[in-house]
Amino acid sequence: MPMARASTTNDVFNAIGEPKRRAILEQLVVQQMTVGELVDAMEWPQPTVSKHLKVLREVNLVAETRVGRFHYYRVKPDELRPVQEWIHQFEKYWGGALEQLDSYLIDIQNNGEKSD
Repeated sequence: MPMARASTTNDVFNAIGEPKRRAILEQLVVQQMTVGELVDAMEWPQPTVSKHLKVLREVNLVAETRVGRFHYYRVKPDELRPVQEWIHQFEKYWGGALEQLDSYLIDIQNNGEKSD
């Protein structure tokens, strides 16, 4: 029996798992934009942008403000905190790996200088 697709509603991790939604967030973190501005910036059809904005609104990653007939969207960075907290547990491994890489590169450089 095929598994049902996981709902993106109320799940920040699933919502940002979609590359197009991450791309929209990257645009909106720079400045708030209307759907039309996002369509131009992303070069996607308007229904695609609207579909992904809807998901981002549902998980509360994007806020909407109405100014006249325009709807402006902006990122709500605090709502990404669960992702940051989850990733934080892995940072100790990344730091150690980078230190090891630095030592390895210094060793290679020193060995190369000795053979000259």
